[in-house]
Amino acid sequence: MNKKLLNLTIAFLVMFVGCKSKSEEPENNNAAFLESVKIEKVVLANRKEALMLTGKVENSRDQTINFIPLVSGTVGQVFFSLGDKVTKGQNLISLRSADLNELYSEQISAEAELRIAKREYQSAKALFEDKMLSERELFEAEANVAQAEAEVNRIKNTLSIYGADNQTGLFMIKSPMSGYILDKQMLSPGSNISAESDEPLFTISDLSSVWVIANVYPSDLRHVKIGMSAEITTLSYPGEVFHGKINAMSQIFDPEEKVLKARIVMPNKDLKLKPEMFVEVKLKNEVEQLYIAIPSDALIFDENKHFVVVCTSFETFENREVVVQSQHNNTSYIKLGLEENEEVVVKNQLLIYSGLKGK
Repeated sequence: MNKKLLNLTIAFLVMFVGCKSKSEEPENNNAAFLESVKIEKVVLANRKEALMLTGKVENSRDQTINFIPLVSGTVGQVFFSLGDKVTKGQNLISLRSADLNELYSEQISAEAELRIAKREYQSAKALFEDKMLSERELFEAEANVAQAEAEVNRIKNTLSIYGADNQTGLFMIKSPMSGYILDKQMLSPGSNISAESDEPLFTISDLSSVWVIANVYPSDLRHVKIGMSAEITTLSYPGEVFHGKINAMSQIFDPEEKVLKARIVMPNKDLKLKPEMFVEVKLKNEVEQLYIAIPSDALIFDENKHFVVVCTSFETFENREVVVQSQHNNTSYIKLGLEENEEVVVKNQLLIYSGLKGK
């Protein structure tokens, strides 16, 4: 390696960049330059990696309801639009429905049957205690009560979604949860809806939490795993970074896009992340293997090689070629060329490098 005393290096640098005054002493120039040189010690650290993926925001399926009608009828009026915020119990659609009228009749019958089943069970229980009825017959009476209760609950649960307007005679489809309308059928007064249809009338989602679905290509799969930290950025909010972690990964590649889907659950209190918004996902991973780590500012790229200026002793420097393993943020991980506890120049290293190289 090419070694020079700092005084010789500074003398060259003074000629190269010029002096403030011809009357200044070289020692003063050397001292001033030495004070401007910044040196940092080489350390061992776990190597960190970054991987850039594309992705898209989706509504959380855990907080989404696709409302499929349980009864048929004719729409009277629609009280919402796509994108509206709605609250639980809010009227969304007025409806004329013979099915609902039948359900109310069924409810009356089912409740009557439940009362009869309960009376019969009480009678059977008394007879069983008097040893006038077998245990099997008691169990049958108890099962009849359970069956009648289940039928009443089924009808009540269905009717709980609907409310009757006594003035108009219409039924109201109410919002089953609070959230935002993400999708809706083209409904208008007079439209018919069918209980046989599998297509939702509307979709409601609570957007206070969303999913970011990242696309993982086969070449990147070995670097991606559950639990990795992720930084999400969007074109809509330049400079703002959203933080999350991968909490689930598909085990099957998407047959159309040829990618694996990784899911990141993101808090979305301010509703900045919108469904269908495209994002960039930066994954951060820490490799459980120690590498020589230096500030990237210390690197000098010259003649298709990387170099650093090493402080070998007081006021003594040398240019050293190094092999870079990888870089992450402002840290470079060195494969060859440096040892732990050596010192490298991170400020004014280019001037020293040029001076040493020219000598």
